[in-house]
Amino acid sequence: MSNTSVARVTTITARSPESFEAALKEGIARSHATLRNVSGAWVKEQTVECDDGAITTFQVVLEVTFVLDD
Repeated sequence: MSNTSVARVTTITARSPESFEAALKEGIARSHATLRNVSGAWVKEQTVECDDGAITTFQVVLEVTFVLDD
């Protein structure tokens, strides 16, 4: 048996009215609930939505890596 593994990367978007950190945590938590073997993520993009000069929504686009089952 070999010690190699195969991983897959999928793109997800998460949003929060609070902060980028809250959006990131929500995205990772949701990924973990849906995918098996989540091993990491790369923040590909961060954006905000504004209304009347105030930030209303923080959004992150994540590239989530998960290891495929044998």
